[in-house]
Amino acid sequence: MIPLVACATVLKGSKNFVALRGNVIYLFTTVVLIDLGNILEQTGWVARGVIAILLLFSIISWSMIFQKLGFFGRVRRESDQFLRIFRATRGVANPQALASAGSPFASVYAAGYRELQSQVGGAPGNPHPPKLKSLQAVTANMQVASSEEVRRAERGMSWLATTGSVSPFIGLFGTVWGIIDAFSGLGNAGSASLRAVAPGISEALLTTAAGLFVAIPAVIFYNQFLQNIRNLGQRLDTFALEVTAQIEKSFS
Repeated sequence: MIPLVACATVLKGSKNFVALRGNVIYLFTTVVLIDLGNILEQTGWVARGVIAILLLFSIISWSMIFQKLGFFGRVRRESDQFLRIFRATRGVANPQALASAGSPFASVYAAGYRELQSQVGGAPGNPHPPKLKSLQAVTANMQVASSEEVRRAERGMSWLATTGSVSPFIGLFGTVWGIIDAFSGLGNAGSASLRAVAPGISEALLTTAAGLFVAIPAVIFYNQFLQNIRNLGQRLDTFALEVTAQIEKSFS
């Protein structure tokens, strides 16, 4: 009986803790939004324009980030499936017989297979397959296809790099303008009071925080995606060497 009471007490306490945590998060979010609303009401048109520009940068950057996350996740799944089927197949198979046609590895393999077919003419499964004329030409076609796939993966990366490098300076412009506004308000007031400089200082701090808020995620995901692209390029080059070795073994 005592353990049941203890369990009931623990469950009740955990529910109260979850409810308390939800209330604290709600109150914190409400206070932050109210404070930001009050600060935005006191800012000038220049600071609002800077924040609007940074908001546009942030929206485009996050859309690019989510697009790249989906792209690399899809490439990882399709590539693993293609490599698993390719390595389980004996010899040089037709690309249509392999799954995951949207994988970059499938495009590289198809480029090499087309060059192979243009040289040997027949199916590679013949008892006496013809000799390969130029293995280097097959490798070159796969390298070109590999470069095209890497360039396709790099699309949109320049925007993330631009956002990460330019956003702090845009926020810095708002900071400088806010400081100028603060000193202007101090001169008009004729006395060194906090009320005179508060609007300008709030503009400066808000635009600085907005610039960092936009730049930091862009830099983080840019570095992560850049590493993913490098890994993809290395894996495609290794795969091209693997296909070349298989072709040389089958047609030498």
